[in-house]
This record gives sequence, structure tokens and C-alpha cells, in this order.
Amino acid sequence: MTLTEAIDYYHQLLSPDVAAASWSVLSDEMRARRLYFGERPLSTVLRPRLITRAQYDLMRNAVGAVAAAARKIAAAATEPGEFGAAVRAKLMLTPHEQALIDMHPGYIEPSAHSRMDTFLTVDGTSLQFVEYNAESPAAIAYEDLLSQAFLAMPVMQTFAEKYPLAALPARHRLLATLLDCWREAGSPGADPSIAILDWYGLPTASEFVMFQAYFAEHGIPAVICSPDELAFRDGKLYVEQNGVSTPVTIVFKRVLTSELLVHYGENSLKHPLMQAYAAAACVVVNSFRAKLLHKKSIFALLSDEQFQSTLDPAEHAAVAAHVPWTRVVERGTSTYQGQRIDLLEFARTNREKLLLKPNDDYGGKGITIGWEVDGDQWDAALHAALLSPFVIQERVTIAYEPYPSLVDGQVVIGQRLVDSDPFLFGTDVAGCLCRLSTVTLLNVTAGGGSTAPVFLVDA
Repeated sequence: MTLTEAIDYYHQLLSPDVAAASWSVLSDEMRARRLYFGERPLSTVLRPRLITRAQYDLMRNAVGAVAAAARKIAAAATEPGEFGAAVRAKLMLTPHEQALIDMHPGYIEPSAHSRMDTFLTVDGTSLQFVEYNAESPAAIAYEDLLSQAFLAMPVMQTFAEKYPLAALPARHRLLATLLDCWREAGSPGADPSIAILDWYGLPTASEFVMFQAYFAEHGIPAVICSPDELAFRDGKLYVEQNGVSTPVTIVFKRVLTSELLVHYGENSLKHPLMQAYAAAACVVVNSFRAKLLHKKSIFALLSDEQFQSTLDPAEHAAVAAHVPWTRVVERGTSTYQGQRIDLLEFARTNREKLLLKPNDDYGGKGITIGWEVDGDQWDAALHAALLSPFVIQERVTIAYEPYPSLVDGQVVIGQRLVDSDPFLFGTDVAGCLCRLSTVTLLNVTAGGGSTAPVFLVDA
């Protein structure tokens, strides 16, 4: 049987009574596990994302190859010479970012854990990437616990009697990664202790609590804190809360580097975190070198022939198949499908297959979708993109699937845009985030949509 037939069978199981009972169980499970993004439940649908082993293997192979290719190109940014200078020019690093990148993090991997945001169609014929979240990827704990919540639903238990299911947990890989980086850096502080670092009041705060509990279950103390609560003295990094100083040796850095640099301004490099990092008093995961891969322009480097000389045949093939044409927005010429073009003129005349993205932002902020605006709006967005770091990217094939939800006691099955965002540990894929939306901009942070756990199904 095909995956589509398995999905149809799942939907057939959702009689009004089964759907109501399943939603009641799921709601209770999400409430018990604090599976909320701010005040919204993480999931509003009654079906998980179902993929086959073949689809998962496709994702693992393609994502791993593109991640490896990105690392080869980004590595040049830390080297002297003409090629390194050209790579740095496309990444558009700020002076403070460059200063942080110049500091060695104590371990080799530039992005120890990351996430590739992709669209995978239900038939598995199209897998295309849209960006690489290499600095501070969220949702690993959310997805692990949401999988557990879904497995409690009556409809899932009945479905699994016919179609065996396998969840894709990843919290264990995250913890192992933190500890591996700490050991590679020489085990500073002798004992591992973790600071989960981000600002207070964020909608992702509940995930920090989940990680704190998971680390404690495995004998690793962890404290949730903000950058303002860090202190560096006598060669040690401390979290200062309520008059208590807690030494920490691993910083699980969820706060973005760009936010730290904006918040602390010219004094950023004197912040206790940066001082401890420079003194090798702790490890920071991900390190500040993740910025080399996190910039949206990494896709401009990957998709531009002049930067592909170090890639092997498998990496070349993966980039060609899965990475959309992307360029830094600037005046001058470039290439498109092997032809020389004037970049801005090409952008103006091909609005309906292009979109604009800030080079270093998140949550869907600042994106202009060419096929959803008129010509005047597009021209204005292009002009603005010349004034600050932006990239322009070609439209990809968007994945759609039917998903059931309960509306006024009735099962409503509607088409949703679906992205599949596998988690990486180094260049190895383990686990996957899935986001659903009824609008083109697929981002829960932006204030809409739903998530769903991903299960392998034997179809």
C-alpha cells in the first residue's frame, strides 16, 4: 500500500466519536506536558506527519550532503586568501561577528546541532530546502514529547495495529552533543553543568523547562537564565540568581548572536559570556562560528558555481537537486541556469518566482514573497534590500497534505502547507520537526500554524 492510502485509512478511522475522544486525550496530554507555544497548543490537528523509511533516508542523505558542502565552503571564511575573502563578502559578517568567529570554540564542529528547513512532498518526488537554521534550532524537546502525546490518542493506537509506527526522538542526541563538545574542549570545570541561555518571556520558554528536566533525569544539573544573569570571575562562568552563584561549564545557547550584539552594543565583546568563551572557561553550543552557516547567504554560496570547486560529486548532486537558486541582493551581474544576467533586472522581471529574505533574521520577519505582492511593492522591497544585507531566492515546490482537525464537533479535513525540518547533529540527521500552515509563510513564531510530530510508517 502507498503512503497516500495509509493517510486515507487514518482519516477513515476518525468517526465523530473517535475524533472527539482522540482530541480530548491529545489536549490533556499536551496540557500535562506543557506543549504550548506561548499560550497556544503546539498542535491543532489530529494526525501526525507520516513519512516512509525511504523518504526519511532521502532526507538524511540529501541533508547530510548539503550540510557537508556548506561546511566546506564556510570553512574558507576563516582562511586567508582571495577565495576566503570572497566567501566572507557574501556572508556579510559584522566586525563583532568576525571577532567572535576568530575565537576558537574549543571543538571543531561549527554547528554541533542544527536544522534544515525543507519541503518534502507526500509522494517523495520533490525535496527542496529553503534555509539552514544552524545557530539556535528549536523544537527538539517539543517534538519528542508531542510524539508521546499523539501515541496516547485512540485513533493512533488503532491505526498502528495495521500500520506499524516509529517515532524519531532526538533529545538524547542533543544531550550527547553538548557533552561531546565539552569533552572535546578539555572538560572545562571538571564536571558538566548546563546554562540554558535565552531572554525571559519568550514563547519557547516551556521547551527550556523540558530540557532542564531531561538533563536532570540524566544526572546533569541545568539552570535556565538570561544573558544579564551571567558573571565571569576567577576564571569561571557563573549564573547569578536570587543571591546564589551557580557555576556552569556548558552554555546551551538558545539566544541568537545577533540579538546579543544588538542588545549589548559596543560592549558586547566584554560580556561575561564572551569573556568566558575567549578564556576557554566553558563551551558554548552552538559556538559563535555557527554564524558562518546560519546566514541566509550560505545558500547563495552553495548555489553559485564559482564557490563549488571544493565539493565532491555527491555534494554537487545534492546541492543541484535540493538547494534553490539564491543570490545576495546587490548591483551587478550574476548567473542563472548557466546564463549571465543583470541581477536586479532579472529580479524585477521575475517577481512571481522569487522572494526576498533578510540575511540574518528569523520567525519569517522581513520576508517579501514576490508572487503575493504587486509590482510596485516588489520594486520597493528590492530597493530596501539594497540598503541592508538581503538575499533573493527562487520559489521552490511547496508540499501540501490533507490534515484533520475537530471544528464544532465535526471532523474537517483541509489542505495544509507542510514543511519537514530534519534535525542535524554535525551532518547526521536524527529526528524531524513538522510545521503546518494555511498561508505561504510557514512559521509558528510568526504567530500561526501548527506543529505535528513525525513518525515513520510502514506503508
